[in-house]
Amino acid sequence: MKSFMGFRALHVPLWLLLLGAALTAQTPPREIPFEAAADFLKWPADIYLGEAAGVATNSRGHVFVYTRTGNPTVTLGDSRLFTHGGSRLFEFDQTGQFVREIGQGLYSFLFAHAVRVDAQDNIWIVDEAAGQVVKLNPEGRVMLVLGRKPEAISIRQPAAEAGRAGAGPGGGGRGGGRPGAGAAGDAFTRPADVAWDRQGNIFVADGHGPNARIVKLDPNGRFAASFGSRGTGPGEFDTPHSIAVDAAGNVYVADQGNKRIQVLDGSGAFKSQITGIGVPAAICISPGAHQYLYSAHVGDAAGMDDASIYKLELDGRIVGRFGRAGKQVKEFGLVNAIDCRRENELLVGELANWRVQRIRF
Repeated sequence: MKSFMGFRALHVPLWLLLLGAALTAQTPPREIPFEAAADFLKWPADIYLGEAAGVATNSRGHVFVYTRTGNPTVTLGDSRLFTHGGSRLFEFDQTGQFVREIGQGLYSFLFAHAVRVDAQDNIWIVDEAAGQVVKLNPEGRVMLVLGRKPEAISIRQPAAEAGRAGAGPGGGGRGGGRPGAGAAGDAFTRPADVAWDRQGNIFVADGHGPNARIVKLDPNGRFAASFGSRGTGPGEFDTPHSIAVDAAGNVYVADQGNKRIQVLDGSGAFKSQITGIGVPAAICISPGAHQYLYSAHVGDAAGMDDASIYKLELDGRIVGRFGRAGKQVKEFGLVNAIDCRRENELLVGELANWRVQRIRF
């Protein structure tokens, strides 16, 4: 035993250190016991739930489900095509009883991707195909529209043409720039999610399409900044699929294609990344003095190879995980949304299984 600057150090064999490190690395996360219910929402006899793309709750415990069900229509105008009707928004009370349908025939309701409820109980929908984020007040009236639907339905664009236009993986959006950086504005391409900080600034995950960025807008919906581009480095994204903001204003992005969650500050500067949690498709940060981060791992493209939901500290330490891939209760198939407003209760929206499960710990 030797001392250095007043501290004593033990001689530990190198092989023992390596063995300890290997055992630590191989230790699986703790399995969190939980209960689940897949039938707590009481649907009217004439309404069927399709892919549950979004689920959220308000301050009263009412549940909102934005689902890919309905009858999409395409109408030819003088110079463009008008599409709507492919998605529907439903509200249930805190006991799971059906309350109403919101926004029947709304212009943006085409291909649901997310629904969120802000601190004032406003309801926000994110529609991937419409390329829009829409804010509705608690009564269901449109208050703010971000983005604009495409002028026409794009079937296929040659790669060379897309690159020249800055609209594909080879281009950086209107005005040039890095691939996936997009234009300076809310010209979204298949947006995925929305979140807010305590000042009311709006953060949009954009995109499933050529864009790979986070857009920041002020509380009135005016463009403020755009963060990121397509890539694998810090602050770069490959399908930013879900987004959440903690109480300190840090922005968490489920960087699905890169199999990580990136943490940015409110100005878009990279702070850290969280890995070792599979393929994060949906994230949520719980309220309260001690916040937790929940992240849904979806496994393969069909969601049946592997799946689970991780519970993490905000610094990325894994508290545990629960669930597995499958179609039965307590199993998951392509989780696209998590609501974690209540400390010991989650609502989980699944695409492959056409349902919302209520998870309780």
